[in-house]
Amino acid sequence: MKVPMTEYLCVDLDSEKWECRVCNHEIGPATKGYKEGMLVYDRDPREIHPPIIDPEKYRFTFSPDPEWVRILEYYCPHCGTMVETEYAVPGHPPLHDMQPDLPALRAQWAKRGEVTVPVVGPAVTADQGHSH
Repeated sequence: MKVPMTEYLCVDLDSEKWECRVCNHEIGPATKGYKEGMLVYDRDPREIHPPIIDPEKYRFTFSPDPEWVRILEYYCPHCGTMVETEYAVPGHPPLHDMQPDLPALRAQWAKRGEVTVPVVGPAVTADQGHSH
């Protein structure tokens, strides 16, 4: 049984593996962090948050200093879907953000049954006050 964990990740309780929800690619064991099986792009934060004022004239430009922060983007190695992004200190290992309790998930989802269709939120239309 596959249990959705995030928008782009699920755990297959039978194989105890992380899987991409877009292409069903097995990423790695669910007993370890899913980031270990991902492609990682270590971005220069100035690419995401460009300087607001001239960096030739000013030391502080309202752009993150790459010596103090890095932006890590994690992608499915099979389909290229971006699964996660994190801001981290250079040299610090990736954050371990999820460690599923597999026996508890099995017990919880045995009562529910597998989700076979994508779960989406309600449609928002202009007549509901959304104006852009």
